[in-house]
Amino acid sequence: MASSKTKVLKIAVVVLRVILGGLFAYAGYLKLAQPWQLFAANIAEYQVVPMWAASFIARTLPWFEILLGVMVIVGRWTRTSTVMLSGILLVFFSLMVRAKLQGKEIDCGCFGSGDPISWKTLLRDGSMLAGALFITVMAFRNRRTPA
Repeated sequence: MASSKTKVLKIAVVVLRVILGGLFAYAGYLKLAQPWQLFAANIAEYQVVPMWAASFIARTLPWFEILLGVMVIVGRWTRTSTVMLSGILLVFFSLMVRAKLQGKEIDCGCFGSGDPISWKTLLRDGSMLAGALFITVMAFRNRRTPA
């Protein structure tokens, strides 16, 4: 029975990697499809970084999201890519929760503009974070997975 449980876990990890990696790559693509200034404005609304940093992040983060999404899907450098995915989702989720608790009515910037922070977006991003943490733990449990 242990081998069937292991097989189910492996399948779940692959499915989650494809879903999360695909969502990340898609989010990056959607941000690139819009003028970077829109994403920079979304970032600036969080009031965490100065405008010059928001502009830099808006120009570079979408490319990083696409690259990271592909790495997670392909399973290349699984431990590194899943730790990075979990880390970035933790930052995104924390900033969204902070903004929601402060009563800010701003776009999350997750999938381009036009997606205001709501309980629905928090549930979505929290679920993505939980999935990312799960595949990260599984990557470290499997000693044969390349770093």
